[in-house]
Amino acid sequence: MVFVGVFAAAVWGVTTFLNASQQAPPANACVAVLPDGTRHSLSAEQARNAALIGAIGIERDLPARAVTIALATARQESWIINIDYGDRDSIGLFQQRPSQGWGTVEQIMDPFYSTNAFYDGLLKVPGWETMEITVAAQAVQRSGFPDAYAQHEGMARAYASALTGHSTAALACDLPVEEEAALAPVMGGLLDFGVAPGLAPALDADGAPLQTADGRTLFTLDAPALTGIGEPARAAWAAGHWAVATATESGVSNVVVGGQLWVNGSLEWVDAGDLAQQEGTVLIG
Repeated sequence: MVFVGVFAAAVWGVTTFLNASQQAPPANACVAVLPDGTRHSLSAEQARNAALIGAIGIERDLPARAVTIALATARQESWIINIDYGDRDSIGLFQQRPSQGWGTVEQIMDPFYSTNAFYDGLLKVPGWETMEITVAAQAVQRSGFPDAYAQHEGMARAYASALTGHSTAALACDLPVEEEAALAPVMGGLLDFGVAPGLAPALDADGAPLQTADGRTLFTLDAPALTGIGEPARAAWAAGHWAVATATESGVSNVVVGGQLWVNGSLEWVDAGDLAQQEGTVLIG
């Protein structure tokens, strides 16, 4: 009986160790939610490119509809992945062709260039603001499948609304991230909005560094300065959702926007509790 008890204890100990040491890997995915509850998933790479498309739209002071059209187009053309192949000489996020005057191969393979080139083309389309999304996309792309963009409208609206700050707590991710030590310098080097994100240590009421429950240092992200959006609440959600979608690159694991908290791996926003900030304030860590 003693042997059985010892054996059982040993098995329990090994099982406990294995369960503790074999944590579920990151889903490597992001989810954006529409007001009706419909959820749309993208991979980490897709979400990071979507974040760039959204940020450039904001930097150019374009409405969310322009970002929606761009995202639906990129999803149809490349799955929102910066691929170096396609039909004939088509390449990049929007499958633009050097032979059709979109630029050189090197230029088109630069997501900043190709996204701006798409927006340039869209703005030349008379009445694009009120066109059906698939019609506007086709007017730019001149695809052999003119109606194909329509199937991606739901996804595009969900991510465009979140990334431009019109939706709150609508985009969350479960992503692999870099170490915290890289957070400040890496975030400072991200120029999606045309400027580097300004970071300052977040302080509590006593002036001490503010930290998460697991000891991660938090920084204040100047959302209005970063995005150029004059509405503090919208600017904060645009910056907060962008920080979530780019977390693999920056190392961010926690984002607080107002009274809501995203912790990497949850795919949800929750009550921020003691970390809650006044409207328009973003904390990252």
